[in-house]
Amino acid sequence: MTSTALPTIEEIEAKLQRGPYHQWLGITVESVGEGEITLRAKWRDEWVVNPDKGYTHGGILAALVDLTADWALVSKTGRGVPTIDLRVDYHRPAPPGDLRVTGKVIKFGSQISVAEAQVFDIDNKLVASGRGVYSTAVPKA
Repeated sequence: MTSTALPTIEEIEAKLQRGPYHQWLGITVESVGEGEITLRAKWRDEWVVNPDKGYTHGGILAALVDLTADWALVSKTGRGVPTIDLRVDYHRPAPPGDLRVTGKVIKFGSQISVAEAQVFDIDNKLVASGRGVYSTAVPKA
């Protein structure tokens, strides 16, 4: 990123909304800080893994951990970056309702960076968390 100014919520949301999967997840940006981001994902019935219980599929939670940790790096890179490795821990079932996800950069490097994310349900209970390793090397022209 050539400027030291943080990208705005609108700039980040515009970049995120270019991805059809992000659109489908109903992602909106709630806040952006230096190495931090908070996203919201709008609930969809298609997320349900168990119709009897109504819980959100773990793949949705893992995707939210990955993309939020990734986009926490946007204040440093100005763009989304490729995932190298990802670990997700599931803490409790996520009931129906929008999800809030917070992401934070743990280590920023010129080639490889580490960020983590936490997913909270509609009652603000932690349902999943994780840490990702990302390639932050400047892409070749």
